[in-house]
Amino acid sequence: IPVAETQAGKGALPYDHACAVGAIGATGTTAANALAREADVVLGLGTRWSDFTSASRSLHTHPGVRFINLNVAPVDAYKQSALPLVADARAGLEGLTQALGDWSAPVGHTERAGRLAAEWEATVERAYTLGHGPRPSQSEVLGVVNRVSGPRDVVVCAAGSMPGDLHKLWRTRDPKGYHVEYGFSCMGYEIAGGLGVKLADPSREVFVLVGDGSYLMMAQEIVTAVAEGIKLTIVLVQNHGYASIGALSESIGSQRFGTSYRYRSRQTGRLDGDVLPVDLAANAASLGAKVLRTSTIAEFETALREASASDTTTLVEVQTDPLIGAPDSEAWWDVPVAEVSELESTRDARAGYERDKRTQQTYLNVPEKVRTP
Repeated sequence: IPVAETQAGKGALPYDHACAVGAIGATGTTAANALAREADVVLGLGTRWSDFTSASRSLHTHPGVRFINLNVAPVDAYKQSALPLVADARAGLEGLTQALGDWSAPVGHTERAGRLAAEWEATVERAYTLGHGPRPSQSEVLGVVNRVSGPRDVVVCAAGSMPGDLHKLWRTRDPKGYHVEYGFSCMGYEIAGGLGVKLADPSREVFVLVGDGSYLMMAQEIVTAVAEGIKLTIVLVQNHGYASIGALSESIGSQRFGTSYRYRSRQTGRLDGDVLPVDLAANAASLGAKVLRTSTIAEFETALREASASDTTTLVEVQTDPLIGAPDSEAWWDVPVAEVSELESTRDARAGYERDKRTQQTYLNVPEKVRTP
């Protein structure tokens, strides 16, 4: 049976497992999302069916789709009008396996899932090796970190556009190798969270991925890492703005308003003046970290290998292009757009929103009652 993964479930299967089809939902892969649209029965293991996972309830569009939710929390087991199975995931799967006996998915279905997953992996490889310039894309940075890190190493991230990119692009090789705080996606969690991960298992190398926006929220735990001798490798993705909100703003027709670090212009009264002289690498050095500055992918990979081999907390800064996004998941996310606007871009976005809104499902069918012995 093909297995898709949420942010919390990423790593349950290695990325190259025969049944793995990658991330699902608004930040998912084309493989997982295509299979989700066709599925008539969906087994949700431990998932809360958030708006990202379900693509705002627009993903599972088979007219007769039914959900079976295996969850320790009854409130989540009943979501999507599912047949609820309130149990531990492992114990529940063991019970279901026994109940199914010799049944297995059709061979053709499994083989097609494998082909779709292989097609997405080719997309990932292209994103990892895009060769964009003069500043690299964020996906290229993730590709380098994935190559340099070992199978047992841990990637830590929380906010901005990187969690979504990691969800669909990161090749997880170990069940504990992926730690992304995407419940609330708290800006500033990354470095402090990396400390916790390293303390939990000092035998693993920890790669903290943080954007400049999140870094501005809370970077001071670098001092704690230095003082306590807790080695972290911090990758600071510097794109001189809030790239995630900028892209979201553009998608709803708001033209990336206020999402770049720029002076307010005296001529226009808008935030379209010169770029602010923000030097976060210098800030990290002032907090005690070793700092390596890079501006090309080749420089970044060399610096990252040096940082990984070091026994002290090191921050590697890499300048990236905020306008080059990761491959599209071909799924929708419900972000309301202004109904009235003087901007043509916003009016166009509103028309698209009203069209896509019609794809949302209610899943109000009542599940059959099942008696258990």
